[in-house]
Amino acid sequence: MSGFVFQTVSNLIVGIDSLSQMNEECRRLNMRNIMVVTDHGLVAQGIAKQVTDQIQTNYQLYTDVQADPPEHVVLSAVEFAKQSKVDGVIGLGGGSAMDVAKLIAVLAHPKQSQSLQSMYGVNQVQAPRLPLIQIPTTAGTGSEVTPIAIVTTGETTKSGVVSPILYADTAILDASLTVNLPTHITAATGIDAMVHAIESYTSKHKKNPYSDLLAIQALKLLNQALPVALKFPQDLEARQQMLFGAMLAGQAFANAPVAAVHALAYPLGGHCHLSHGHSNALVLCEVLKFNAPVTETLYAELMQAINPNAKGSTSELCQQFINHMQNICAQSGLKLKLSELDIAEDLLDTLAHDAMLQTRLLQNNPRELSETDALAIYHAVF
Repeated sequence: MSGFVFQTVSNLIVGIDSLSQMNEECRRLNMRNIMVVTDHGLVAQGIAKQVTDQIQTNYQLYTDVQADPPEHVVLSAVEFAKQSKVDGVIGLGGGSAMDVAKLIAVLAHPKQSQSLQSMYGVNQVQAPRLPLIQIPTTAGTGSEVTPIAIVTTGETTKSGVVSPILYADTAILDASLTVNLPTHITAATGIDAMVHAIESYTSKHKKNPYSDLLAIQALKLLNQALPVALKFPQDLEARQQMLFGAMLAGQAFANAPVAAVHALAYPLGGHCHLSHGHSNALVLCEVLKFNAPVTETLYAELMQAINPNAKGSTSELCQQFINHMQNICAQSGLKLKLSELDIAEDLLDTLAHDAMLQTRLLQNNPRELSETDALAIYHAVF
């Protein structure tokens, strides 16, 4: 076995009603003037109040987070934190809120001298940062246990900040905060989490035995729970299983990074304003087919992990896995053709060009992917 490095969040609090332990964590981390980072939707649903009701010290509620947060939103939030002199941050929401919370925790520290622009890339962030607690309200991004924050840096482009300094101090996973998710968000985020597990398991450079264990267990949990959560949205056990599976997948891909599915999904988000999970669902199966010549054994292993009774040759099991993921996507209720989403065919060349800019992700793909290959995948899902 070759050597590897594995890192993750140091404290995980998992379970229905685990939110009740949040205030104790705030005390442990010496958070006395807390910034709760969320969005207007979670305020309207009363979810933000469930969290702030637990806080027994001063807090500031910041609600201006947007999906795929642009730089100006991040910088406005940082300025709010500085003016409020907060000494701890709680990220509450999906990936966008938690990503913004990570960047606030670094940029709003009184001894931090870095700019946001200087942090883009891998291992560009310098300590210190403020104490950080992450509380996901969707079961998808795994952002609560990743060292990654994604920022929209232009009209159609995104950049990543990747550094172990962004790992939270604590992640709290309480399914009671997720039961009112709309069906399409449950579907998109659930598939996103499954993609994290699949791409981690097949990651080219940093795949390791620890991340493999997490990826397999995540995929098994998500495969079982997603159909239940879609059919019975109030099923707390299925929701908790989804949250836990998404977290395990997040731990996996934080150490064995994602690849071409995400690289092709990002331009769809930038140009077409599709959610990240929906973008992943659109291109997933075509990327699986593209990678199959070099990942046949790995896909066969994943098929046997989610269905121990699956029979056949390695090639047959690989095809069964691709078929299974096609069925998962088809049953999600999401539109899976670009033409159904009123996306013009003449945009595909631009999408393919922009996908090739995602070198941070493409280098992890098990099979080298060219711009011609990317264009063929977009045409296949048109």
